[in-house]
Amino acid sequence: MTLPPLPDRLDTGRPYPLGATPDGLGTNFAVFSANAEKIELCLFDPRGRREVARLALPECTEEVWHGYLPGAFDGLIYGYRAHGPYDPARGHRFNPAKLLIDPYARQLSGALRWSDTLFAYRMGGGRGDLSIDRRDSAPAVPKGVVVSNWADWGDDRPPDVPWSDTVIYETHVRGVSMRRQDVRPHERGTFAALAHPRFIDHLLRIGVTAVELMPIHAFLQDHFLVERGLRNYWGYSTLSFFAPEPAFLSTGSLQELRAAVRRLHAAGIEVILDVVYNHTCEGNELGPTFSFKGLDNASYYRLVPGNERYYINDTGCGNTVNLSHPRVLQMVMDSLRYWVEAFHVDGFRFDLGVTLGREGTGFDPGSGFFDAVRQDPVLARCKLIAEPWDIGPDGYQLGRLPPGFVEWNDRFRDSVRRFWKRDPGMRGEIAGRLSGSSDAFDRRHRKPWASINYVASHDGFTLADVVAYNEKHNAANGEDGRDGHDANYSFNWGAEGPTDDPNIRAVRSRVTRAMLATVMFAQGTPMLLAGDEFGRTQNGNNNAYCQDNEISWIDWELARSPDGRALTAFVARLAEIRKRFATLRAPRFLHAKEEFVPGLRDIGWFDEHGAEMPPEGWHLDGAHTLALRRAGRTRTGGVEVLLLLLNASANPVTFKLPGPALTWRLLVDSASGLVSEERAISTETYLEASSVRLLAAFVDPRPVDPRL
Repeated sequence: MTLPPLPDRLDTGRPYPLGATPDGLGTNFAVFSANAEKIELCLFDPRGRREVARLALPECTEEVWHGYLPGAFDGLIYGYRAHGPYDPARGHRFNPAKLLIDPYARQLSGALRWSDTLFAYRMGGGRGDLSIDRRDSAPAVPKGVVVSNWADWGDDRPPDVPWSDTVIYETHVRGVSMRRQDVRPHERGTFAALAHPRFIDHLLRIGVTAVELMPIHAFLQDHFLVERGLRNYWGYSTLSFFAPEPAFLSTGSLQELRAAVRRLHAAGIEVILDVVYNHTCEGNELGPTFSFKGLDNASYYRLVPGNERYYINDTGCGNTVNLSHPRVLQMVMDSLRYWVEAFHVDGFRFDLGVTLGREGTGFDPGSGFFDAVRQDPVLARCKLIAEPWDIGPDGYQLGRLPPGFVEWNDRFRDSVRRFWKRDPGMRGEIAGRLSGSSDAFDRRHRKPWASINYVASHDGFTLADVVAYNEKHNAANGEDGRDGHDANYSFNWGAEGPTDDPNIRAVRSRVTRAMLATVMFAQGTPMLLAGDEFGRTQNGNNNAYCQDNEISWIDWELARSPDGRALTAFVARLAEIRKRFATLRAPRFLHAKEEFVPGLRDIGWFDEHGAEMPPEGWHLDGAHTLALRRAGRTRTGGVEVLLLLLNASANPVTFKLPGPALTWRLLVDSASGLVSEERAISTETYLEASSVRLLAAFVDPRPVDPRL
């Protein structure tokens, strides 16, 4: 673009909305800072390399600095400089030598280049962060780009899939397509690839109703990773809450993301964003200054009371965003609404959700953040998912988030892994997870779908690695194996890593299918990690956050292998059955309080002998079998009955089917990967070791009219 005529000063403009807002005649600039003494708008040439003007924002209204630049349109490149005290002991880190990214910038221009100038203090100085660095950081910092929000969405409509019908596919924009040969090379690893018809067809085949994208907000390539020759692959190091990651745009246009969302919507697939509002990439007192720290450190971050030089670190990432401050909370709310309104996303997964609910007294399910989201007319209609933990005091809060939010259930993950690896005493625990984790979620009128059920996610082993490795293998991360979880509850079944032993491979396959069936047939919302449906591996790396390479990228050749095709077909069968049988998607927790016919309640638990589970049977160390029967009314007044049989033991088991006597048909046998139906099972059925069977029956409890 061409630069507008540059005046000596800005017009007054307006304090709302925050950010850079073009109106067709010019652009209004507004930025919050409660403690700055002056803020300057810096304008750059079209390539963002040379600062061509520095204009003070002429007015401050209720702690919002603002000004209006006539003739400034889309494409203008800009940043801010903030003047004020450099007094870290009081929480202030103003340094006008440091160019600052607008917290509301809709798009970024230019790549960050690591340099000592990015730090507000003198690197290597004897006083640490108490000194001040006077060198200009502008050449090394990305700049904001003025962008209008207008877009023609045509007939786009949100799929609005009910939670009870939702199946989530967690994936990474870059990793999901870097190894897809059917995607044009320049589009691999970008939003454009998400719209590829073959990828969408694959999602539909395995029953996916929502893709959950790992962070797409612009993020930092951390210095310590760059020094090791690694990259921040996962993206949990936010640089901007409004701008998409530039590397994910093959064209450089925001329309690319809109097109991907629109095509996914047309297929009935929702888009959920994994968002990181609990911390930023600026780190602790020794971290760099890119935006928030330089604009108003004392407002944007939680600082240690009485020693404001230091940051409260409930996130483990150096700092904690101060959502108790109304303007900071406003920024997060504005960001969330922006992604819904400007890009039509359908929901959010909140990283370290407990941090977002922290007030001065600790975690509060009635915190300002939760209250603001739940009452917001735009956001309250979205799918809201939270990670119910952080590393702060009382940081594990599974089941304690407020209604309106659903939660990643790591207890489900660990219980499923432990049951199928034959840990002792797991029968009662797996029963609780199969029934929607009612012990955690059955409160405040929450529903079973409040539990996100998964056996693998981006953070940890892939499912294939859960059955192939006893230990993590993170040497490629360069941290001497200190990183990543140690409690993986994995088991290699006789060999660490890949093996040609057919017996070990057969057991691994059976356990894999059994765990997938457990996820899909439990009450709650199932989530699949991308690639688990065809055996993706990370070669034992359980913390691949810095592996932007073939360790993390999904190998689609596996999907075309015989084993990959068979496993994908099995997952598709599980999803089809889940969709067909409403009892698997029960809208309420089942407590054996409804009896349809004598001896048939809405839920029942049995041992392999067909007897109701006695109290002493739940925690037997050597008990690795379980039968779960669920029943529910159909729309025609009949009763749909499903019997889930689990045999995690090392030997085959013949299950006697519990009464009353019904005519059962076999829907799934995970031992063989059976995907067709077998009929007329009446009294007993045989289960291989490490396998699941699902049986179905139908009861018509209505009396027969003797006159007919």
